Order: sequence, then structure tokens, then C-alpha cells
Amino acid sequence: MLYGRSAEISALDEVIARARDGSGGAALLRGEAGAGKTALLDAAATRAGAMRVLRATGVEPESDLAFAALHQLLWPVTGSLDALPKPQRDAVRAALGLATGGDGDRYLLAAGVLSLLAEAAVPAGLLCVVDDFQWVDRASADALLFAARRLGTERVAMLFAVRGDAPVKGVPLTVDVGGLPGSAAAEMLKSRYGVRPGVARELVTLTRANPLALSEIAARLTPAQLAGRAPLPDPLPGGARLFGDRVAALSAPARLLALVAATDAELDVALRATDRLSAGQPLPPGENTEHTEGRIGPTALAELEGSGLAQLAGTRVRFRHPLVRAAVHEAATPAEVRRVHAVLAELTEGDGRAWHLAGAATGPDEHVAAELVAAAERARDRGGYGTAATALARAAELTPEPHARATRLKDAAVAAWLGGRPGQAESLLAEARDLAGAHAGLAMEIAQLRGRFELNSGNAAEAVRILAAGDSLDMLADAAEAASYVGDPAAIIALGRRAAAHPEGFLRDTVAGIGLTLDGDAAGPGLLRRALARVGELGEAAEYLWAAAAASHLGEADLASEMVDRAGRVARVSGMTGQLPVVLEFVATAERLAGRLANSQAVSEEGLELAREAGYENTVAAHLANLAVLAALRGEEETCERQAREALAIAVPHRVGLRAGVAAYALALRELCLGRHARAHDRFTAIAAAGPGAGHPTVVWRTAPDRVEAAVGAGDEAGARAALEAYERSSAHAATPEAHALLARCRGLTESSEEAFGEALRLHTNPFEAARTALLLGERLRRAQRPGEARAHLRTAWETFERAGAGPWARRAQAELRAAGESGRAQPAVLDALTPQELRIAGLVADGLSSKQIAARLFLSPRTVEYHLYKIYPKLGIGSRTELARLVVLQKAPVTEGDML
Repeated sequence: MLYGRSAEISALDEVIARARDGSGGAALLRGEAGAGKTALLDAAATRAGAMRVLRATGVEPESDLAFAALHQLLWPVTGSLDALPKPQRDAVRAALGLATGGDGDRYLLAAGVLSLLAEAAVPAGLLCVVDDFQWVDRASADALLFAARRLGTERVAMLFAVRGDAPVKGVPLTVDVGGLPGSAAAEMLKSRYGVRPGVARELVTLTRANPLALSEIAARLTPAQLAGRAPLPDPLPGGARLFGDRVAALSAPARLLALVAATDAELDVALRATDRLSAGQPLPPGENTEHTEGRIGPTALAELEGSGLAQLAGTRVRFRHPLVRAAVHEAATPAEVRRVHAVLAELTEGDGRAWHLAGAATGPDEHVAAELVAAAERARDRGGYGTAATALARAAELTPEPHARATRLKDAAVAAWLGGRPGQAESLLAEARDLAGAHAGLAMEIAQLRGRFELNSGNAAEAVRILAAGDSLDMLADAAEAASYVGDPAAIIALGRRAAAHPEGFLRDTVAGIGLTLDGDAAGPGLLRRALARVGELGEAAEYLWAAAAASHLGEADLASEMVDRAGRVARVSGMTGQLPVVLEFVATAERLAGRLANSQAVSEEGLELAREAGYENTVAAHLANLAVLAALRGEEETCERQAREALAIAVPHRVGLRAGVAAYALALRELCLGRHARAHDRFTAIAAAGPGAGHPTVVWRTAPDRVEAAVGAGDEAGARAALEAYERSSAHAATPEAHALLARCRGLTESSEEAFGEALRLHTNPFEAARTALLLGERLRRAQRPGEARAHLRTAWETFERAGAGPWARRAQAELRAAGESGRAQPAVLDALTPQELRIAGLVADGLSSKQIAARLFLSPRTVEYHLYKIYPKLGIGSRTELARLVVLQKAPVTEGDML
């Protein structure tokens, strides 16, 4: 029976009830040792009713073994693996040791864990209980927390218990488990031990009502002390350790078994190790000294169980409480612990053997270090980057030779970074740099990593400084990328000149071509064209992003969007581990520029969540800035302001001018969308004047049509012409129709030329931009008393803006249309009823993907995809995938291949 825990039980019951009804969620129980977290988890499991229950417990000796906890939790449901999408299935099978290999994609693995839990929840729901989460291995913890944050449509509840202040990111509900209420503690003491009220009050004060402390102390008091006839002992029995005297009371063999089990909880291994370690030691009274092999362990186990300190849980020895294990270790000398590890290393293999060898080591040992490196590689291949980082860091400690030690620290830093732990990565890399010494090659590798880390989460200008010190093409390219984030044309030009000295190739031509083009060198555009001619040879997501950069510097935003689209596809299919949030920055932007606002919203929301999980601060700013622009287009003033300010709070001090520029653009666009042209003009002028780190030339170029429109609306004809002239210079080498269409629209604005607007409408390939041009032309025709000619343009604009969700422009077009005499109402786009996530799923269905394929693409479970389809059909009044695909195709405005996702 639990005393005084009605509030905690109620909170857990609510999580379980919601999961049972199809709205999954997670909760974290947090409290000090002995507070009763395990008892609450046990109660929750009992109250789960018909729901399936999976359990795992973090064990400190296994906290460095990749996927140990995941194996413990998921092993009973591995029969459901065949229901998963193949990429997810392969990742989970590799993590659980059911298959070899794996591509190390932690996102695929985590999505696979989510899918497997969803399958295991059929038919009555699933409760996952994970105790002592502070000791769950990092690889398992990452995958489980990824799933816990995405349970909204699953019939799955996840409950975690963690001791003290151990960090656990992203679990939506925290239940603090403190001491018992005084009355409940007194009731428990009276019911179980016959403690009188006055004594109970004193015990509650001395123990802060910790349930374990109360029980352990009360069990050791004399009847007189319990009744208050004798004073309580000072100090109280057990003190802070609680279990120390009970461990000390065990016989030598039982204490030895306890120490072995505290180091490796597998029963068979523990018994064999105890027998081997006991050779030559006295046996308990009554035991025959002959044939001792295999007899010490069972006898010691019986004593250990009889003491109440431990029990068998399947094939494992489970201590009554983690503090028992602590007491066992405190009672042993360091030499005894090393001896236990040495024997366990003889009896185990694989990762366990490597860690036991490390535990037995008394100093640097290359053999042991190599074993840990092999364990790290196995963990890395399965996506366990956090575990790999720990193993490599320990291997470095044991490595005698300084250069090899520095190399392993560098590799540990990479693993930590890919595992979403930038702080640990930077610490490890700093240690590696100190050791690299005169090894120039290694020093350059470390410098390149420092620059990449700085670019993703730190000061982009510092990243340029670090990376520009290298001479390799890769480092020069990374430096140019960092300079492009800063918005520093001078640095990009200098780096491009240096890259030009390298042999011809796609990357060299791109980096050199961008620099030369910015410098006004006539050779630059030719190099960029030559690089883009090699697009058919590309295969990596990063290469397609460079191709997008090449297209952008030629002034061809539509081709750049196509290259970004390809990068996004490759990143999702191949698992660009650790860099997907960065790739999604550009995918979201491309979707927005193409007018697919709902898709852009969904991509940025996904990217923002992944970036926050990975610790990529500058990518967080990128997605916030894009979301702010989308909010501006929808007319959501407060949301736009908040998200833009959050983005600026990261981007400005980090000198990420590209993202600061986009956030500033969001605030300017908000004013333009709402017809406040003078305020918009002021903001666009400030964007154009902003220097490196606060603004960006690409932002100035991309937003030039908006700047021209704002200037014309504000009555600044000279400012509009100046903006147009700058836009013409930056687009001088553009060859795509859309680039020429935008230039024609700007000329139409500055020259009040219907012919220029007409030319723009003929050239547009982007339907959203075509709608903006149609609106501007329709307005002019209506005000020129030609309403009949205006209506067709205004109607097209209205329907497109409605379909895109651009509320302010849709209302503006609607008002103009009514003023032009349009009496009817445009047919609303039926897909408007869908959420961004539902719209993305609908689009992938229209592309012919199955639920499993969609799940793999979007890192969802197949059941989540089916859940969304179940909601989509009634919203749209349809009943099949075929009808949905047909509807999506009919609702899509005609776009070019480069505009499609």
C-alpha cells in the first residue's frame, strides 16, 4: 500500500488514461534516492489494466553499454519488427544485436523505436516503465526520449524515474516525488512498525519523510524506542548509507557475490566469477572444502537473498535499492574492484569485456584502449553516438602514445557532436588540441572540427577565422560556408581566390566561382555554370546544397530551390546523420519561396525540434526565422514578432548574418503584408544597410522585389529605382524564366508599366509569385477604371493566396475584387482544412508512397501515418488513397519540376 501519494498517482493515471484513448504521452518522476519512485512505477504498472507493460531499469555497470536498456525494454516485442518500414526495422535490429552492420542513423533508429512501441500497443495500449533513468545508457536514452516526445497519436504511455537533478530533456510532464506528507508518514510508521505519534514526528523531521529512510530506520529500532519509552539513537541507525551495516554483516563470499553482481548483474556470470574469485578463500561453516567449483556462488546467493538486500529478477541479480549497490562498492577496496573486473573480463566478451578490462586497468594500456575503440565503433555503427563518445574518451585515457590519444579524443568529440552533445564535444576537442602538438595534419583536422562546431552552435565569425587557417579545399569550402552564414563578401571573395588554386572539380568550381562572381570577375559565372553542369554526378546532400549556392549566386532562385529539394530527399533517404536539421533549414526556405507555406511550416517545425534536441543553436535560429516569415505571410503579428526576436537573440550575438537577415525580413514583410508601406520601407532599407553578422547580401538580393514594392507604396520613387538597379546587378547572370519574371515585375512597379507586368505573368513559373504580380496588375487596372480586365487577375491572385494560407494578401485581393464588381466568392481550396503535417502526408500519398514509406521519410510510425489519414478522409469527404491523390493533384497549381517536393 502507498501512503500519501494520491496526487502523484492521479497524475500518472491521467497519462495512462490518455494513452489508452489514443493520445499518448510521457511523464518523468524525479526525486532523491528512497523517495518512492519505484513504488509509484510499480503502482502505475498495476493500474494499467489490460495495457501491455514493458519495463527496463538502468543499471550503473551497463550505463556504458550501447542499447543495453533498449534491449531490456524491447526484447519482448521484437516479434513485431516485421511491421516496421525497412529502414527503421534494419536500424532497430542492428541496435538490438539481431543483425550486423547498420548505417548509424540515430534518427532512423529512434523513429524505429517509436514505430515498434506503436505496434506493441495493439490492441489495448502500452505502458513503458523505465526506472533509474540516470543510469540508462546514452544510446538507449536518446532513442527513448525521441519517442517520448512524439507519442501524441499513439496509444503509448512512457514513465521514467530519475534520481536527483540528472538532466532529462523534453519529457512534457515532471512529477516531483518528495518526502511523504507528515500525516501519511505517521500513518505508515504506525501501520507497519507500531511507531507512536511523537516518535513518528521526530523521525519525519530527521529523515525529511523519505520513505526508504523511514522504513529502514524504523525496522532497526527497539520496541522501547518505537513506543517513545527510550530515546532515539544518535546517530540514527544506517545514517546516510542506510544499508552499510547490513552489507558489512554479510559473510565474505556473500559480500563478494554482491560486489560481482554490482559490477555485472547477469546471474550466470556473477556466480561463475564468484566461484573463481573465491578459490583459496575459507568457505562458510559446514561447507566441504572439496569440489568447491560451482558451490560458493549458490550458497552466497542464498545468503544475499535472505538478507533482503537483493533478489533474482529473471536471469539477473536485482538489488532492493540502488543505495545497496552504492553500499557494496563503498565496502570494497579499489584493488578488490579491479580484481572483480579482471575476472569478469575473462568471462565476458564484446562490449562488456572491453569495459571490464578498462575497469581492471591500473594505468595506460594500448590493448585495453583498442578494445574500447572497437566497442565504440560497434556502438557508432548502430547509431549509439553518445555511448561511442564515452568509450572513445575512456580509450584515450588509457592510450599511452600522445598522438594516438589526441586522435581518439578527436574521434570522441565527433561522436559526441553527432550524439547531440555539443558541450561535451567541445571539451573533448579542446583536450585533443592540447595534445596534438606538432602533428600538423591532426591539428588541421581538429581545427576543421572546431570550426564546424562553432558554425553550428557558436560564433560564425570565429568559425571563419578558424577554418580560413587551413589550406585544403575542404577547409576552404567550410570557411566559405561559414563566411556565407556571416554575410561577409570580402571573406568569401578571398577564400574563392584561394580555392581557385586547387585542381578543377565540382567543389572547387563552386567555391571559386562564388568568390569570383562576388568580386565582379567575369570568370566566376562560367565556373558556376560548369559546376552546375556536373549536378548529374552528385550524390551527397551537402553537394546539392553547394549546387543551390551556385544557382543563388547566378540569381536563379528557382534552380536553387530545386537543388535544395534534392538535398532534402537525399538527406532523408541516406540518413545524413546529425546534419538533417541543417539540411531542413534550406528545404523549409525553398518550400516557402515556392509558396507552399504549409509544407514549409511542417518542415521548419520538424527541423526546429531536431535542432533543439541536437543542440544546434544556429539552426534553431534558422527555423525560428523561417517560421517568423510564415507568420508574417499569414498575418499573425504577435507570433511573427516573438519568433523573429527569438531568432535574433541567437543570430546576432553568434554573428549569423544570414539568419539575422531572415528574421529582420520577417518583421519587414509583416508590415508589407498589412499594407504599412512606410514602416516596411524603413525596415527593408535597414536590411540593405546591415553589415556582416547582422545582415546578409543574399537576403538583400532575395528580398529586393519586396523592397521595391515597399518603396513604391511609401512614395519613394528614387529608393525604388535604386533597389531595382541593385537587383538588376545581382541578377545579371540569371537565365531562368522566374528570375526574369521578378525583374519584370519590379520594372512594372517602378515604371507603372502594364507591359512589364504582362511580361512577368508570361514568365512566372512560381505560382505564388505569379499571384503577387497578378494582384499588383489587377490593382492598377481596377484603379484605372478597367474593372473587367482587373477581375481575372484579382480572382487568380485571391484563389492562390487562399490556397497558400497567405491571409493578408488574400484579404487584400478579395477587397480589390469586390471593388471591381465581383459578386461571387471564389471556391475555397478544400485542402485548407488540413494541418501542415496532414498536408505533407497527403502530398506523399499523391506521390504514390505507402504508409511505411511515408513513415520512413517523416520519422513517424506507420500507425501515426494511418492515424492522420483516418483524420484526413472525413475532413475532405473522401474514403480512399486514390481519391486523396486525385484531389491533391487537382488542388495543386501548375508548377515546374524544380518547384515540387
